[in-house]
Amino acid sequence: MAVTLKEVAERAGVSRSAVSRTFTEGASVSARTREKVEKAAKALGYQPSLIARSLATNRTKLIGLVANNFQNPAFLDVFDLFTSELQKRGLRPLLVNLSGDTSPKKFVELLRQYSVDGVIVATSTLPTSFANAFQTAGIPVIHTFGKYQANANVHVVGINNEHCGSMAARTFADRGYRSVALLGGPETATSTKDRTAGFLRTSNELGLSVVAKVFADNYTYRAGREAMADLMKTETIEAVFCGDDLICMGAMDAAKAAGKSIPQDIGFLGFNDIAMAGWDAYSLTTIRQPIRDIIMSSVELVVGMVENPDRSPEIRLFPCTVIDRGSLRPTIGPDS
Repeated sequence: MAVTLKEVAERAGVSRSAVSRTFTEGASVSARTREKVEKAAKALGYQPSLIARSLATNRTKLIGLVANNFQNPAFLDVFDLFTSELQKRGLRPLLVNLSGDTSPKKFVELLRQYSVDGVIVATSTLPTSFANAFQTAGIPVIHTFGKYQANANVHVVGINNEHCGSMAARTFADRGYRSVALLGGPETATSTKDRTAGFLRTSNELGLSVVAKVFADNYTYRAGREAMADLMKTETIEAVFCGDDLICMGAMDAAKAAGKSIPQDIGFLGFNDIAMAGWDAYSLTTIRQPIRDIIMSSVELVVGMVENPDRSPEIRLFPCTVIDRGSLRPTIGPDS
């Protein structure tokens, strides 16, 4: 049988309310009373009820983590960082799997039933209206990996995807590529749209010829391998910018299966810098998205919002960097 608050109070020789205050963060209790209660609780093996505490404080310490794309290894890093960082702060994650359903109504209702203190929407494949729905329902919300826009109505933490698309085009130009292609993620994702826009605009400015562009139906190895089959129908491709590392790995293996040598016949540039990108089998040159910084900032922001739900929306963007490995030609030097 679980030890009750009443039993702790009797052993400590104090009132039940004194025991309750001892285990309530911020409540007033004398040092002597706290010492007696903690000693009695330890002797009896008492653990305060989180449910009872939430009823008393009107705070559940539950943070909803709304996500999809679970089949991609990049999300494993996201999930690990989110859960561990929330738990360090005494918060508990409540994971919600979208599973392709992008109607916000039922997810808003679900999280309201659990009385979550806040919500982190961790995906770029949803429109801003999805995150706005939580805000309208009075739930503090952060859109992590969301679309950057100057007049955002909710807090957004992520990167400037247009800038990253531009970075990819400049990387190709620096390596001497001229005939290039785009293999994006799902075409409806805001990140795909923005990276595509930046890539096409800067390619045009630098005189690169974008001879083909295709989009994978999801962020998987299989989708990348299948989409690359379409790209290889274009004979003049020198390099491919992929919207995700896992997609890129599928594309690289498709190219190898077709007898192409990397990077001699065709170069590849990925995105995210997942752990597999550094494997010898791929040695993938990729654009690193600073996932740890993004997650840490998102957790910090949601905690702040729970304390102050009326704070004005913030946009927090982090810079990306090119991680040079072996899937592209070397950079052209001044003497080349």
